[in-house]
Amino acid sequence: MESVARGGTRWKRFAVVMVPSVAATAVIGVALSQGALAASFSVSGQSFKVTADSLDGTGFVQYGALDTGKSGAHPVAVVGLNEAKITNLCQSVVVPVPVFGDVSMKLSAGGAGGPRVEAKKLYIDADDLSTNATFKNIDIGVGIDSTTKGPGPSKGDKYVPDSFSQQADSVHFEDVKQRAWATTAGTFKLSGLHMQVQKGAHECY
Repeated sequence: MESVARGGTRWKRFAVVMVPSVAATAVIGVALSQGALAASFSVSGQSFKVTADSLDGTGFVQYGALDTGKSGAHPVAVVGLNEAKITNLCQSVVVPVPVFGDVSMKLSAGGAGGPRVEAKKLYIDADDLSTNATFKNIDIGVGIDSTTKGPGPSKGDKYVPDSFSQQADSVHFEDVKQRAWATTAGTFKLSGLHMQVQKGAHECY
């Protein structure tokens, strides 16, 4: 069975029922192993923006969770993928610097006809995303602790036990745009990596 979803959604409350949608992102300069993500993992207090032309993944799961940091709690939709391949990845974050003003850090990889970005045991925590999505053999309404197709809930994630989730054998996403709070991966291969630091706001979208 295949399901196609188009458009976007904004996750404002942890208890909201999720619709089939997902995006992909990268961590600037670091890749954490799934086993190394401790329960005390704290988000930075700044979200970042990500775009990608396409993502192909196997072993998909999605569920609601809560990211916490000094800036407070952030309800997110967590996407987990056993494996993912991403085309033309862009990630940006804007840091306000006192007196100096905004400073942007932008990362790009997997573009210009070169090798795609590759990730294993990838987890994405996002609160705003849009994409065109196709799912193969999707199950909607599965208890998160009973999922079998994806990597399962990430170690240390704060979620309601056996709460709503969805899973699929494989996924294909096009024209991805998202705002995320955190991303972790067992491995992250960024082919053609290019990073820029610029004064002012220079975001992926």
